[in-house]
Amino acid sequence: MPRKEHHVVPNSNGGWNVVKPGSQRVSVHTDTKREAIDQGRKISQNQGTEFVIHNRNGKISGSDSHGNDPFPPKG
Repeated sequence: MPRKEHHVVPNSNGGWNVVKPGSQRVSVHTDTKREAIDQGRKISQNQGTEFVIHNRNGKISGSDSHGNDPFPPKG
């Protein structure tokens, strides 16, 4: 079963997008990365998905789990 995810990614025309893989449309477009992270995190929390944040170069800079994590950390 594929993971349900939302990603913050740079838009090639400027700004930042919140996208859900496999979706035809962008969930949110913002001018700043901070706005995209804030709005994307709310969407991810509401839908119980993994939340992945990318840098301009495409590398992952952070992530949060808002879903039912099958491998939660011990402790």
